Amino acid sequence: MIRHSLRLVSIVLTLTRYRLDDLLADIPVFRIARTARLVTWGRKPVAELDRGTRIRLALQDLGPIYVKFGQILSTRRDLLPPDIADELAGLQDAVAPFPSDQARAIIEQQLGKPVSELFAEFEDQPLASASIAQVHGARLNSGESVVVKVVRPGIDEQIQRDLTLLKSLGALVRRFHPEGDRIRPDDIVREFGRVIHNELDMQAEAANASLIRRNFENSNELYIPAIYWQLTASRVMVMERVSGIPVRDIPELKRRGVDLEVLARRGVRLFYTQVFRDNLFHADMHPGNILVDASNPADPTLIALDFGIVGSLLPNDLYYIGENFLAIFNREYRRVAELHVEAGWVPPDTRIDELEAATRTVCEPAFTRPLEEVSFAETVISLFQVARRFKLTLQPQLIMLQKTLLNIEGMGRDLYPRLNIWEVAKPELEGIYRERYGLPRTAEKIGRQLPGLLARSPEVPHLVFEALKLASTGKLRTRIDSSDLEQLGQAVGRHNRRLPGAILAAGFIIAGAVLAGYAVPPIALDYSLPAITSLLVGLAVAWRALRS
Repeated sequence: MIRHSLRLVSIVLTLTRYRLDDLLADIPVFRIARTARLVTWGRKPVAELDRGTRIRLALQDLGPIYVKFGQILSTRRDLLPPDIADELAGLQDAVAPFPSDQARAIIEQQLGKPVSELFAEFEDQPLASASIAQVHGARLNSGESVVVKVVRPGIDEQIQRDLTLLKSLGALVRRFHPEGDRIRPDDIVREFGRVIHNELDMQAEAANASLIRRNFENSNELYIPAIYWQLTASRVMVMERVSGIPVRDIPELKRRGVDLEVLARRGVRLFYTQVFRDNLFHADMHPGNILVDASNPADPTLIALDFGIVGSLLPNDLYYIGENFLAIFNREYRRVAELHVEAGWVPPDTRIDELEAATRTVCEPAFTRPLEEVSFAETVISLFQVARRFKLTLQPQLIMLQKTLLNIEGMGRDLYPRLNIWEVAKPELEGIYRERYGLPRTAEKIGRQLPGLLARSPEVPHLVFEALKLASTGKLRTRIDSSDLEQLGQAVGRHNRRLPGAILAAGFIIAGAVLAGYAVPPIALDYSLPAITSLLVGLAVAWRALRS
C-alpha cells in the first residue's frame, strides 16, 4: 500500500511537472498539485512545449511500462487528437538491459538445462533491450545462428502494480474529465492490459510468428524467421537470426540500388494479404520491426520481426471492413452507410441518408486531389471519427487495423513519396475478395461442411415431426436467450407494480363518472361533491401508478 501511494505521488508530480495538470484540471488531485510545477532540467521550459511533446516526455520519465502504454494509446486515433497520437507514435521503449546472469538463470529455469549445454555460444551483451524483454545472440550446437528473447525478471509484478495505478487514474479521468465518457480511459487501460499480457507469453509470440511464416512459406516478398520450438517456453523464445537493412535507412537502400517503388508497393500489398487473405496480420509494423533483404535490389524482400502484437478480425467484421474499403475506393457512399448498419457498428435505427452525407463529406475531398497526395489511412480514420456521432462502436481489433494501415502507408510514402495507395490497394483487395468469397471458395466451403450436414440429416425428419406434434398439442415452448430479457423482466415488474394502482384508479374514476351521471337537478348537490372527489382521487392514484 505504501509503495502504491509513493508511486501515485510520483506519477502526479511527473504529470504536473510537464504541465499536464492543464489537461486534467477537473481532477481534484491535480488541482492541488499545480503548485508543484517545475521546469524540465536540461530542456527548454515546459510551457514552451506543445502538449503532445509534454505527454511523451512525461511517459518516458515514468518508465518503460508507461512508454508501452503510450505506444498502445497512440493506436487510438479514433479518440486522440492527431497531434498527440503522432507524438506518442514516436515513443521508443529501449531501456537499460538487465544483467546477463539473470537472463541465463531464466533460460535455464525455463528450458531445464544449463546454457552451456543448450548453446555452443551465448552472447552476454544483449543485442537489444526493451520494456518487456531483451534479446541475446547465440549459436546452436548444430551451428545455426539464433537470437534468444528473454522476458525481464519481475516484469509481471511491475506490470500488475502499474496497471492497478493506471486503472485508478483512468477511473478518475472518466469521472471528472468533461469528455471522460467519450475518451473512455478505463477501457483504454483494459485494452492495454490485454495487449501487454499477451506480449509476456513467448510461446504465444512464437505461435504467431510460426503461423505467419507458414502463410508466406513460398513467397519472395515477405520473410519470417524460423522458430526453434524445442528451445521455446513461456518466458524464452529462440528464433533464427536474420540480417538486413533497416527499412528506415533509406540512404543505404538507395546506395545498394534497391527499387524503392517496388518495395513500397510490396509493403502495401502485404498488408492487405495478411488482413483479408489470411485474417492474421502483424499489428506492430513500425520501421524498427522491418528489415530489407537487398541481395536482389530489383526484387527486394521484407523481413518482419517481433510478433508480440498480432491482429485478427471476426469473420463478420473482416467481410464488412473489406466491403467498406471497396465502397470507399468506388465512391459508393450510400453503400458505406448501409454496410455500417448491416455490420452492427451503428444502431439499426440510424438514418442512412444522414450517415451517407457524413461519409461523402469525409471522403469526397480526397478525390479532388492527386491520389498520391491522399492518405487512405487518414480517410478511413476520419470516417470512423465522424461515424462516432452515430454511436459507432469498434472492437480493439479494428483499432489495431487502423494503426497498422497508418504505419504501412507511412512507411510506403517514406520509401516512395509518389506512391498511390489507392492504385495499389484497390486491385489487391478486389482480387482477394474474388478469391475468398467467389464461387470456387464457396463451393469448397460447402464441400467441407457437407459430410457433417449429411451425418446429421437422418435426425431432421424426426426433429421436424416432434416439433409439429408439440405444436399441434399446444406444448411447444420457445426459449429466448437475450440480453434484452433482463430489461423485459424489469418492464414486466414495473407493469405488475403499476397494475394494482391502475385498477384502483380506474375504480375511483368509474365511480366518479357514475355519480356525476346522477348529478342533475334537483339532487346535484347530493352527488356532485362525491363525484368530483372520486375523480380527483382516481387521477391522483393513476398518476402515482404511472410514476412507479
